[in-house]
Amino acid sequence: MGDAASLPAVPRRCLALGLCALALNACGDPPVVLDAYTPPDAEWVSSDRARLRDDTGRVVILRGVNARVDGVFDVTFDDGRVPLETIPSFDATDAVRMRELGLSVLRLPINWSAIEPVEGTYDEAYLDRVSAIVSACRDARVHVIVDFHQDGYSKEIGEDGAPLWAIHPPPDMLLEGPLGGSLSERIVSEQVQRAYTSFFVDDDADTEDVRLQAAFAAMARHVATRFADEPFVLGYDLYNEPIVADRYLEGFHDRVAAAIREVDERHLLLFEPSATRNFTERAPLSRVPFADDGGVYAVHLYTFAFTDSAAELAMLTRADLEPNVLNAVREAERWDVPLLVGEWGIGPDAPNSDLYVRIMYELFDEHLASSAVWLWKEESQGRWGFFDGDTDGDWTERPAVVAAHGRVYAERIAGEPTSMRYDADTRVFELSYEGRSDLAPHVIYVPVTYPAAFSVTCDGAAITPTPARDAATGRVEVVCAGPGARVVRLTPDEG
Repeated sequence: MGDAASLPAVPRRCLALGLCALALNACGDPPVVLDAYTPPDAEWVSSDRARLRDDTGRVVILRGVNARVDGVFDVTFDDGRVPLETIPSFDATDAVRMRELGLSVLRLPINWSAIEPVEGTYDEAYLDRVSAIVSACRDARVHVIVDFHQDGYSKEIGEDGAPLWAIHPPPDMLLEGPLGGSLSERIVSEQVQRAYTSFFVDDDADTEDVRLQAAFAAMARHVATRFADEPFVLGYDLYNEPIVADRYLEGFHDRVAAAIREVDERHLLLFEPSATRNFTERAPLSRVPFADDGGVYAVHLYTFAFTDSAAELAMLTRADLEPNVLNAVREAERWDVPLLVGEWGIGPDAPNSDLYVRIMYELFDEHLASSAVWLWKEESQGRWGFFDGDTDGDWTERPAVVAAHGRVYAERIAGEPTSMRYDADTRVFELSYEGRSDLAPHVIYVPVTYPAAFSVTCDGAAITPTPARDAATGRVEVVCAGPGARVVRLTPDEG
């Protein structure tokens, strides 16, 4: 291999075409032989405490979606009570369509109540259903975040989460679905707040939080045993939107992380701040790094989503949304982990919803942050999502939502990125980075709504022939190799 210092002198058009590793004097100057690139055998994703990376060291950017799935999101009962709400089904066609739309990760809420309905007894048939979703996503090349989800602590008193035996003290009144009133009203109810306190706060070693957290950690370890060898499981979200002060979460996260690490050394561990951050838009800055090297800060960003903000949305600007994102970036940096926004979004019928989505993606691009929008399909609490449903359970894709999320972005970056930008008006995409000394390709997602004819350049030189777009995944592989500052640009052809 040639001396690294000599590589920038190689003609950049030669590097763009990827020929310098193959032919003597192909570009008119003595060639530099770049290392060959060997694709990874699996799609494992890891953390270097700043970026997510694949097995070849490329930076990974994820754009994804949440999906509550019938048979997995547990809001049903076996004692005659009707389900709290109707949850959409999910099959392989959903996973395929997600991948076509550039949604490369699914955050999948699962529930303790279904995993361990009886203390100490795990429901393997339920975990089979979770595994089936993972398999469908693997076949479509979509990663899955296994999300230990709860809302209102438990389906028995809130919406979903813990089993009845894990509610302490026992509830005064069980829910009688379908859900009535707002989730926020149930969360602030006395019995729900008592349950959170028992789980997170009690300090005496003989009290319920120790027993219940130990049971939760054992449940998480059991789930991790199922997926320890599955590369298309991205990782585990340790607890969705905890309703407790942040000072109580560090010990809980450490306990659950340690239990998972007993059986699974590779997967990422996503952790969240207190759910109060959804409203305050800031969390305390940590004084110490997250204890596990596989940690990922999985904050939720919901500016204007939970209030009557029609007037503000009608006059929406970047300045309205940027502070929340900047705070999340700082919080992740203080934890010394990458940022993955686990939930974000706005109702598709809200004023300027398309502009909201555009600004958020621009901010994610600017900070090279991964994200998963809420929600794929929804029919119980409003009509968020990529689909509109009717009373017969039929779903119709919303073209406006698909278009709003249809952006070019780099899924894999072969080098150290310095900026990533997509102009939704001109539809020009630009990636700047410090290059590598091998022929590893970037992987760029090009939406189904993008013009079929487009050009790709490396440092201003056209790459010919234009790299092909994979019809199933939207992926375009682009080689623009060699150390030094480099720029890849993708532009729709005129006409």
